[in-house]
Amino acid sequence: MTDRILKFLTEISGNNNRQWFADNKSKYEAARNDFIVLMTSLHREIAAFDEDIRTLNPRECIFRIFRDVRFSKDKAPYKTNFGAYFNKNGKKTPSAGYYFHLEPGNCFLSGGIYMPPPDVLKSIRQEIYYNFDEFTKIISAKKFCDLFGDVTGDKLQRLPTGFPNGFQGGEYLKLKDYYVNHFYQPTAFSEKELISYAVKVFREMKPLNDFLNRALTL
Repeated sequence: MTDRILKFLTEISGNNNRQWFADNKSKYEAARNDFIVLMTSLHREIAAFDEDIRTLNPRECIFRIFRDVRFSKDKAPYKTNFGAYFNKNGKKTPSAGYYFHLEPGNCFLSGGIYMPPPDVLKSIRQEIYYNFDEFTKIISAKKFCDLFGDVTGDKLQRLPTGFPNGFQGGEYLKLKDYYVNHFYQPTAFSEKELISYAVKVFREMKPLNDFLNRALTL
């Protein structure tokens, strides 16, 4: 299943134009259907330990292959990856969740929140400031560090307004995103093994997601 998906993505990366896509639409549809099956299985397994995503429709968590090129210098019309984001209230909402990315040579699993709007970002920073010991405990856990290293994202040059310069977690308050990545090789797994592995990784992301999502509800 993943072999067919990766084969299509490899082909479109070298033929990223509308004519080729139209001539090979059946390949795209077959690959997309395989990805839907894969993500339906993944959703079921994640929902077993995170009730916040149980009501999601897996199909609606999958991103479209069509790129928005209106403001991009790269006018290639199609993405060269398949991705799905499982988060509370759906992929278009600003909450922390689980992202699955399948792309030749660049496969990864992510958790947390990417490019939150200003009000959400402010709430997250306040949550970290007031509960830094709890945040530190989550991101310094051995399994967390082994899988992800550290929380990452774009960063401000200076501490945001409203926080004291002497705060020991100041570098985390400078972040404009709060996410983690774990890279993997899909060819190392069968489909069943890949789902099991992804679930294992996503389980370790849950405490971070819970912390970030709590900030959004306060």
